[in-house]
Amino acid sequence: MDLHITIVQTELQWQNAEANRGMFSEKLNAAAPQTDLIVLPEMFTTGFSMNAPDLAEESDGPTLSWMQQEARKHQAVLTGSVIVREDANYYNRLYWVSPDGSYETYDKRHLFRLAKEHHTYTAGNKKLIVDLKGWKICPMVCYDLRFPVWSRNASNSYDLLLYVANWPKVRSQPWRVLLQARAIENLAYVVGVNRTGIDGNNHPYSGDSAIIHPKGFHLLETSEAEGVHTVRLSKKELEDFREAFPAHLDADLFSLDSKL
Repeated sequence: MDLHITIVQTELQWQNAEANRGMFSEKLNAAAPQTDLIVLPEMFTTGFSMNAPDLAEESDGPTLSWMQQEARKHQAVLTGSVIVREDANYYNRLYWVSPDGSYETYDKRHLFRLAKEHHTYTAGNKKLIVDLKGWKICPMVCYDLRFPVWSRNASNSYDLLLYVANWPKVRSQPWRVLLQARAIENLAYVVGVNRTGIDGNNHPYSGDSAIIHPKGFHLLETSEAEGVHTVRLSKKELEDFREAFPAHLDADLFSLDSKL
């Protein structure tokens, strides 16, 4: 079965969750996508901020409620990451919210050392693989992209690898190249959703959101412009390619201790 994915590339209002939720509602209403999955950037309510004490929501806070409302309205899964407080820790937490209100979470494993993210947030230690319309999807967050062992597609355990990000313009070349590499090496579709604009720390973002075929070519390649884009992914193309080029059968076997 084919899968329709909608990505939202946009500027974010710095540390203003209410304004950002309203902005995303307007963009989704205007685009009125007929889709299965809507993907928002990393920390989509605040921008990439280390001010967790002032910005963090409880795990069942207003942004989760908003995501449940939007998922129900559009009859599509909605995903993106937000700042969450739980058990005296802060997490860069991705929510995967279904139209019926149920949800799953993934906490960013690799915390961005250059921004001292590891001094504020607690790293996750569990991958998430979810089912959607017969597709297995593995969502991750930004800096995770640089670590191929964590995203390794052992025994074709997923069909689509997804990254939500606040990836700055100064490192746009690695972003573009690594997204293609993850698709090629894992025999899977890859989606990368990044923001645009300038954040409160004066860091510019070039967008460059992309949807990439398992063979490594782009199904969607954006620039810095804001936009809401929907692309259809073919499960048959994926299965035919894996059958014709079964590189996964020659992969090295190893196990990963997921505990930090």
